[in-house]
Amino acid sequence: MKDADVVLSGAHVLLLDDKDTILERGAVAVVGDSIAAVGTPEEIDREYTARKRIDGVNCLLLPGLVNSHTHAAMTCFRGIADDLDLMDWLSNYIFPAEARNVDPELAYWGSLLACAEMILSGTTTFCDMYIFENETARAAHEAGMRCLLGEVLFDFPSPNVKTPGEGLRYTEMLIQKWADDPLVNVVVEPHALYTCSPTLLKDAKALADAYGVPVATHYLENMTEPGIVQEKLGRRASAFLQEIGYLDERFFVFHGVYMDDEDIRLFADHGCKVVHNPESNMKLASGVAPVSRMLEAGIKVGLGTDGCASNNNLDMFQEMDTAAKLEKSARLDPTVMSARTVLRMATCNGAKVLGLDHLVGSIRPGMKADLALVKLDKPHLTPMYSEYSHLVYAVNGSDVDTVLINGRLVMENRKLLTIDVNEAMERVLRIAERVKRSMAK
Repeated sequence: MKDADVVLSGAHVLLLDDKDTILERGAVAVVGDSIAAVGTPEEIDREYTARKRIDGVNCLLLPGLVNSHTHAAMTCFRGIADDLDLMDWLSNYIFPAEARNVDPELAYWGSLLACAEMILSGTTTFCDMYIFENETARAAHEAGMRCLLGEVLFDFPSPNVKTPGEGLRYTEMLIQKWADDPLVNVVVEPHALYTCSPTLLKDAKALADAYGVPVATHYLENMTEPGIVQEKLGRRASAFLQEIGYLDERFFVFHGVYMDDEDIRLFADHGCKVVHNPESNMKLASGVAPVSRMLEAGIKVGLGTDGCASNNNLDMFQEMDTAAKLEKSARLDPTVMSARTVLRMATCNGAKVLGLDHLVGSIRPGMKADLALVKLDKPHLTPMYSEYSHLVYAVNGSDVDTVLINGRLVMENRKLLTIDVNEAMERVLRIAERVKRSMAK
């Protein structure tokens, strides 16, 4: 007999492998930080002795969800400026609020609260772009969450750096500092084509290439953005990116609402990826991204919540439900964006977008043990005919009972084990009072 640190037994197990395998009564053995074996409860019990056993009867076990785009520390700005156009929201509310308030304290506690919110709703990996990202990395590391993060890069000063060069040096520091961490990964993140000069964009790509890390940016999010970029750069956004060498398999974008057929073809030909953010796009009335056309072209598409100032929560189950229904409504086709498709966007395909699919996104031996257990003993989850349908259309984030990340229990029976959530909420409430005072000036 072999020793397993944790055995989860008796659940419906969704492997999210290439065959969409579902074990109606399965078990998973975890040794150290990884999945050691997957099978029936009897098979696992014959091979492993469990130091800790988790009963999965009447539960769904799936890979932890991947939130492929957010701004974690913006939990501190949840609801600060609602019902506004994107450019008005950014220029007249968010950027000024950030300039007056964002500091290491806000970045750390806002990010820690975001980690609590994400773990409580089954997310185990997130991709972050914000300010003072070393504080977000520290919060994620302490919470036991997996992340891919980068300092936002602008032409203009941010609360953390005064020049583009300082931003690039800070990003390089992050790459070097967190290089050997099992949970924290780094991405180079120029904010957008309309807020970054061609020189900054080229320098950002050069830095990413030097270290072999991904590059990501906001892209064609709003109806006015294609025209702004055309006027600024003298050519289409995708043509410019191709010209400066951005289009490759390590490049992914957030939103892509106004990508047309030519943009989609270029992205597909070069292996570029997209993160869909339907709830943020809806709230800011930015439009509906052509996700069905992206998927048909073979583009890998992940799913993200965006930040709490434009969503206003980090619940990926809610995001999946919205993604499926919005696309059906917009295309007047109930067959597009099936529950299976959307769940894969939030798990295995999200991991592919972030370049982490060798670690997470599916349940199989050798993968890191990032797992979420959903309890089904609820009126709104009774009965169940399809696991995919249930997870996308019926489950809420609050139905998640137990979460493991990197083999470590970070939540059990709805109790967070790595975060003092009451302290995090109290600290963010104090920060919010400071934000309120600054906005009244």
